[in-house]
Order: sequence, then C-alpha cells, then structure tokens
Amino acid sequence: MARRRIEEEHENHERWLVSYADFITLLFAFFVVMYSISSINEGKYKILSDSLVGVFNQPERAIRPIPIGEEPAVLLNPEQGEQQQQGTGAPDAPTDPLVSIADSVREAFGDLISSDQLTVRGNELWVEIELNSNLLFSSGDAIPNENGFVLIDKVAKILAPYENPVHVEGFTDNVPISTVLFPSNWELSTARAASIVRLLAMDGVDPSRLAAVGYGEFQPVADNATPEGRARNRRVVLVVSRNLEVRRSVSGVGSGNATPDAALQRAGTQPANAPASSAP
Repeated sequence: MARRRIEEEHENHERWLVSYADFITLLFAFFVVMYSISSINEGKYKILSDSLVGVFNQPERAIRPIPIGEEPAVLLNPEQGEQQQQGTGAPDAPTDPLVSIADSVREAFGDLISSDQLTVRGNELWVEIELNSNLLFSSGDAIPNENGFVLIDKVAKILAPYENPVHVEGFTDNVPISTVLFPSNWELSTARAASIVRLLAMDGVDPSRLAAVGYGEFQPVADNATPEGRARNRRVVLVVSRNLEVRRSVSGVGSGNATPDAALQRAGTQPANAPASSAP
C-alpha cells in the first residue's frame, strides 16, 4: 500500500505586516491626541489665566495678636508730622471722573488715536471711547481676537477704579450677513457688544455698571457706498456716563444721536460715586 505523501505547509513571510499596521495606527492616534491637546481656545485660556491670577494674588492673611494693655502710639515720620502741621490750606478740589477717564485713555492709546483707529470724545455728561471693529474682531465674528483681549484689558484697568455706568454699543456696515449664529447684523452687533461687556467684567469692572446694546447697520457715521465708509461704520463704542439716568437716556437713541439737553444736564449735575482709587 502506497504511503500518502505529506504536503509541507508554506511559511507565511508577511506576518510582520500585521504588527507594523497596528504600530502605525497607534502612532497616528497618538499624534491626533497630542494635536487636540495642543489646540488652545483663547477664551477658555483667558478665563483660566484670570482665575489663576486671582487665586495666587490674594492678599496674605494673618491673625493679629490681641494686645495686652494699651497699644503704643504710632510715631509719625518727622517730615510727615511737619507737613501735617503746616498743611492748613484748603484740600484740592476732586477731579471729575469723566475728565480723568478721558485723559487716561488718551495717554494709554495715543498711537491708536493718531492713526484714527480709536477716538475719544465727550461732553459734561458722558465720554465716548470708539474703537474700530477691525481692532477687536475678525470679519463676521463676535469672539475677540488676541489684540482685542489686550486692548479691552487696558481699557478695563482704566475704568475699574471708577463707579460710572458704562454701556457698550455695537455697530456694523450695511453688508448683509446670514449665518447660523448671526441671521442678521442685529445679532452680530449685539453679540460683539456683549463680548466686550463680558471681557470688561472679567477684567475687574463691576458688572452692575455694564450694559450692552446693538444697533446693527442703522446708525452709520459714514457712507456705506465706499470701503472706507463701511470700515468706519464697523465700530464699537464704550459710553461712560456720569450717572445711571444719563446712561438710560443715551441708550434709548444711541450716543451718536443723543444731545445733552436741559433735563439730562440737571440729572447729571451730581457726579458719580468717587473712585475706589486714583485712575492709572
């Protein structure tokens, strides 16, 4: 009887391709995860940064020991004592908060004022700080860019020591917009004003002093027929009022159409509360 011939199995020399493919897949997933971690959201980074700064910059707290007997008198510096004894003159008149704010803005943003990208104007009842939207936002967007964060942070440092009401006005040109977030220029202008208000509150301005309003394309200051005119109409205006009554009156018609009539002048004769500290 013939013996059956045993066929030899061929050895598979391509098994390494399976391990190699698994390795490449894991390496691809690793780089995807690393890229997603490295992508930074500016808004979330700003919130996290402010939170950490607030935690680590809190004043040190110490328990004051209970004195036994009478506390010793604190000796004054001899020079300070002489100045206090000689200082019999009348105290200096308080500086108008609106004047201080306007002067501080002009000093801090002289380069932008000279290039007509920022304007400071006002009267005895309010001060307007007008910024070109290109300084703060990308086209068709309401999230401030990196330069916008820096500018608003500087403005907030100037406004924070004072208690004057502030309302932010948003304006656009007449080019229509229709997106999921912004069906029209109304929504875009209002969202931009609200973004500035939120940044001011995050940077130390009392939220109870703030308000946001959007006027869309319907209060132009230049002709929308030219690119230069449309660029001027895309703007954000911060109106710092002397008191709450003035802010409400200005908000109804917009600072561009408001006039300091007799009723507003009577309402604004009393200055807002004194600042907590001198303006920077």
